Amino acid sequence: MILRPVRDDEQDAGVVREIAAAAFGVPRSLDGGQGTDDAERTARQHGRTRHLARSDPGGCWIMEDETAGPVGAVLSARREGTWSLSLLAVVPGAQGKEVGKALLARALHYGRACLRGIACAPGDPVAARTLRRAGLTLHPTLRLSGRVDTGGLDPLDGAVHQGNARHRDLMDSVDRRTRGGAHGPDHDELLCHNALFVVDDLAGSGYCYARAGHVEALAATSRRLATRLLTAALVATPPGEAARVTHVSAESQWALDVAVAAGLDIANDGFLCLRGLRPPELSIPSRTLP
Repeated sequence: MILRPVRDDEQDAGVVREIAAAAFGVPRSLDGGQGTDDAERTARQHGRTRHLARSDPGGCWIMEDETAGPVGAVLSARREGTWSLSLLAVVPGAQGKEVGKALLARALHYGRACLRGIACAPGDPVAARTLRRAGLTLHPTLRLSGRVDTGGLDPLDGAVHQGNARHRDLMDSVDRRTRGGAHGPDHDELLCHNALFVVDDLAGSGYCYARAGHVEALAATSRRLATRLLTAALVATPPGEAARVTHVSAESQWALDVAVAAGLDIANDGFLCLRGLRPPELSIPSRTLP
């Protein structure tokens, strides 16, 4: 087996995407080709991989077998003392051969000086065991999904603005309060693929990334502002599209109240894996850039 860094190019981004597709499965268009949704998903996946390969080359690795080719990949980052795991994937044929263990060990070594750690894990028993053995605390999370009943939602209790790159300092400040460290350059990547909602008034501040009903990330300094942001994101869901909010911690009961009012389904949704952090009440982490 050969362990090598992920390069910041389209070829390696494609390799990582194929490994993840083999490990987790990726929806394909009905005609077997690449539809609009597939193209957008590919752009997001390639963008995330290349972004982390640039910002954190020491935390991004590919495992290759001399005969089978690429069999596993890991993407991780360090942000102001907070280590995050964005991807750990092993193709089915290499699972059970300690490929994932070796990749995770390299990513953990990269974050060895960080006091805090965070990862969003699927409800897969192997992934759960792997991350628990690595010393992370596993917290079950919830998924909110379905068609939005806007008539059941309360009117917004204040202004929500369209955000842009100029709000990065505000968002970094909120990050430091909710996850211990700013996302920094991750905001540039998230802005490439999502609409940004921002609140900033005397009550505090917060932000939310969302696209076509999918809430990618949310953080705020109070329950009132978090509720306002999630409500605004759900109201903005395009007609006919289903909303989706993943990895919501049980501590975020305000989010469940919004989901109930909007008529969304509430279901179990994997784990939020933490080290040196308490389960967040006022944030919903990004699954791809936690």
